[in-house]
Amino acid sequence: VDIKPGRATRSGPSYVGIGGNLGFGGTSALGDSSFAILSKIGLTSNISVRPTVLFRDNLTFLVPVTYDFGSGDAVEVSDDFVITAAPYAGAGVALSIGDNSSLGFLISGGVDVPLSKNFTATAGVNIGFLDGAEAGLLIGVGYTFPNIVR
Repeated sequence: VDIKPGRATRSGPSYVGIGGNLGFGGTSALGDSSFAILSKIGLTSNISVRPTVLFRDNLTFLVPVTYDFGSGDAVEVSDDFVITAAPYAGAGVALSIGDNSSLGFLISGGVDVPLSKNFTATAGVNIGFLDGAEAGLLIGVGYTFPNIVR
């Protein structure tokens, strides 16, 4: 397997961006509402790492390794507007730092939707097992960078 960090995957180019997390229970920034800096770094044609930092009272780091599925069929909304979506799923680690620091297993899944040549929207669900199960819905937009690795 030829690993080339920063490459495009079947779900599209690598990106870095911002977003928000809507948490569903828990004490970390994953289980609470928080601001996010998110990214996707392609490693192979179908594997990527998606590091995310969630900002609340304390920081929570999410580092899943995902399998990126192809974009499949496009959904035509109108004659001039077509949506393509590329799902992903994977697992990794979640690290919450602060007064009650904890490290745990992470399950992640979502979808990337290209908005233009330079921007990709992303939405995903992350379930972390820190001091108990915590879940968050992450929604954001990323600035894509060209496939710098050939």
